[in-house]
Amino acid sequence: MNEPKQHPLNDQEENEKLSKEAQAAADALKQDEEDANSETDTTEQSSDVDIVAEKDAEIADLKDKLLRAMADVENMRRRAEREKQDAHTYGVTKFARDILGVADNLRRAIESIPDTARENADVKSVLPGIEMTESELLNTLEKHQIRKIDPKGEKFDPNLHQAMYEIEDPSVEPGTVLQVTQAGFVIADRLLRPAMVGVSKGGQKRTETHIDEKV
Repeated sequence: MNEPKQHPLNDQEENEKLSKEAQAAADALKQDEEDANSETDTTEQSSDVDIVAEKDAEIADLKDKLLRAMADVENMRRRAEREKQDAHTYGVTKFARDILGVADNLRRAIESIPDTARENADVKSVLPGIEMTESELLNTLEKHQIRKIDPKGEKFDPNLHQAMYEIEDPSVEPGTVLQVTQAGFVIADRLLRPAMVGVSKGGQKRTETHIDEKV
C-alpha cells in the first residue's frame, strides 16, 4: 500500500506557521506576566495592610507609654509638692517636742502654788509673769499650727488620748475623761503628744429608796 506523499511547505506557509507559533508564545508570555502582576498586587496589598496594622499597634503602644509617663510625672510633682509642704509644716516637730517640756514646767509651777499662798505678796508679784509666759508660749506654738489638747469632760479618744488609770464614777458615762495629768498637743493634723488622762470606769448608778412610814 502506497503512503500518501507529504508535500513540503512553501515559504509563505512556513512563515504563517512560525507567525502563529510566535503569537501563541507571546500570548502565553503576556498571560504569565499578567498572572504574575496580579499575584504581586495582591501580595503588595496584603503587605500594605500588615504594615498599617503594625504601625497602628506601635502608635497605640507609644500613646499608652506617653500617657503613663505623663501620669508618673504628675504624681512625682504632687508628691514633691506634698513633701515640700510637709517639710514646712512638720519640720519643727522635734523642736516642738523639746519646747513642750518648757510648757509642762510652766504649767506645773502654776498648779503647784496652793490657793492659800496665792494671796502672798511675793507670789502675787511672780505668778502673773509665769502665767503670761505660758500664755505667750502657747500662742507662739499655735502660730506654727501646734495646738494644746485639754480633753477634760470629753469622750476618750484613743487617737489623741492615753488612758493612765480608771476612775469609778457612776454619775458620768463610761469612757469620759475626768482628769488630765498631762496635756496633749497636735501639730496640724498629726498627733505630737497624746494627752495623759484618767477615764471614768462607770458603775452601777445609785437609786433612791423610798421607805413608807407606817403610822
